Amino acid sequence: MDNAPASYAGRVPPPGAAQPLRGVLLGFAFDTALALAIGFALTTLASLLWGVATGFRAALQGANADAVGAAISAPGALAQICMVLLASASTALLLYAWRRPATAAERGISHQRIRQPRTWLLAITTAALLFVATSLISWLLQQAGMPPNPSNLAVIQAAMAQSPALVVFFTVVAAPLYEELLFRRVLFGRFWQAGRPLLGMWLSGLVFALSHEIPGLGNGPITATLCLFAVYALMGVAFAWLYRRTGTLWAPIMAHALNNGLALLFLFAAQA
Repeated sequence: MDNAPASYAGRVPPPGAAQPLRGVLLGFAFDTALALAIGFALTTLASLLWGVATGFRAALQGANADAVGAAISAPGALAQICMVLLASASTALLLYAWRRPATAAERGISHQRIRQPRTWLLAITTAALLFVATSLISWLLQQAGMPPNPSNLAVIQAAMAQSPALVVFFTVVAAPLYEELLFRRVLFGRFWQAGRPLLGMWLSGLVFALSHEIPGLGNGPITATLCLFAVYALMGVAFAWLYRRTGTLWAPIMAHALNNGLALLFLFAAQA
């Protein structure tokens, strides 16, 4: 079940005998449903709070009812990013604390592994390979006349024009932290601890992809959207593999941040 070198024994969590699949799947489904419910509730709450604050500010400035309604109904790119950040990070932290908090032993192993040069090398290599693979797929789609248009691209581009620092923080720091905490520690970690890591890699990878791109809801061709979905799923599988291989969640966080940073750098360059 574990083909890592001996120096990487004693993983986080430690491998065990495979548990009944039904119980593992039910736990995974429950965790996923919890994440959806909490995320939706927090997003709704953040939207309501933003709407109240925006409407109150517009009213104080003497805007009429139509102007107040227009301001509330159309949050800008920065407001959208802040609401996503608040809801997603809070959801990940709640699920982690409630469903899969790390033990002192797990934290000790994780801190030990992040200090090993092999961990850094694997994280950097994984990020580089993912970036090359996704760039190649994007280029091939463009050559086929189906340029990929991620559903969040327009928001990111608009926010970059207003606050590049916030976009860098969101994509390179915050998103890797809360996404790895939720998708790898909570969702994949359940399968890993139950002795079913391969299944967990793919299922958590699919949920990770669905959180970024839902086939059929994008603006571009369905083929391009499906390719984007496959790319995100591949990233999710790769980050789960890296977590299991190194024994520390900091490794996929690092790889995720590097991958996002490279993509953002090229996006900045394209807009310059």
